[in-house]
Amino acid sequence: MTTKTAWNAQIDITEEGRKVTADATLIGKGGERQLVGHGVARCNPADQNDPAIGDELAAARALSDLTNKLLDNAARDIESHTHQPVKGSLG
Repeated sequence: MTTKTAWNAQIDITEEGRKVTADATLIGKGGERQLVGHGVARCNPADQNDPAIGDELAAARALSDLTNKLLDNAARDIESHTHQPVKGSLG
């Protein structure tokens, strides 16, 4: 039997001058198991301000943070089932 589950990801980006923040939100079926990753990018004053680059960096950092949180949750879930600590990296 095959089961298919869909999770949705949304990235919200806020630009404030030369600083960009991003929130990457993962929402499971029925709005459950919501996780949020955060990312920030700042333009060096010596560099040309290109908002698209800041958006990309902040979004990538938010997704990376979200990935780490999801892996931490998976490790805790494994430990709760096996009653053994997770050894090594899940990523």
